[in-house]
Amino acid sequence: RFRIAGCSDSDGEKMYALDGEEMWYADFINKKGVEPQPSFIDHISYVEGAYESAEANQQTCRQNLKLSAKAMK
Repeated sequence: RFRIAGCSDSDGEKMYALDGEEMWYADFINKKGVEPQPSFIDHISYVEGAYESAEANQQTCRQNLKLSAKAMK
């Protein structure tokens, strides 16, 4: 299992993968979670609220980014 989470001043990313295949990612532009799984596998769904959690984590990430930038000046 693999997870990517990060942010910048203008962008963000939250994604889960398994065996090199993307299983879920947060689409912050369309404000929803996306499960781009191929049709030949048993579909794996993520818990309800996964997108909302990713969105909240982006706010925390951006706040931490601002604090880190201020501390390094």
